[in-house]
Amino acid sequence: MASYNRVILAGNLTRDPQLSYTPSNTPVCEFGLAVNRRWRDRDGNQKDEVCFVDLTSYGRQAETINQYMKKGSPMLIEGRLRFRQWTSKEGQNRTRLDVVVENFTFLGGGGGGGGRPAERPAAAAAEEGPPPDDSGPPMEDPNIPF
Repeated sequence: MASYNRVILAGNLTRDPQLSYTPSNTPVCEFGLAVNRRWRDRDGNQKDEVCFVDLTSYGRQAETINQYMKKGSPMLIEGRLRFRQWTSKEGQNRTRLDVVVENFTFLGGGGGGGGRPAERPAAAAAEEGPPPDDSGPPMEDPNIPF
């Protein structure tokens, strides 16, 4: 059976990102996102629903999110669902469903939160994927447009 695990979310950070490092010195950033849904019920009353999602980012993306984002900042996230299970110190079985960030985009304009506008990185830098493979031959002239 084929599987597909892709999540796309747009919302506001619910807390400041928390940056930490693994024992192998890989950056890990954990943060939360609130995603709102607004609709009208049968009587025409406007209803709101909020979904709170935990997110985890790794590597350079983790450092970028930690540097430029803060509570209330709007973001667009693309990632995958991850389910984790563990036993707490008290012996209780615990579970957590979160989203591992694979790509992201800072949303909002100059006053929309997410750091000061002059410090925002270009969209291409924000959406960088895994680190490039440095084992190939070096580029001869980086100024060639093709």
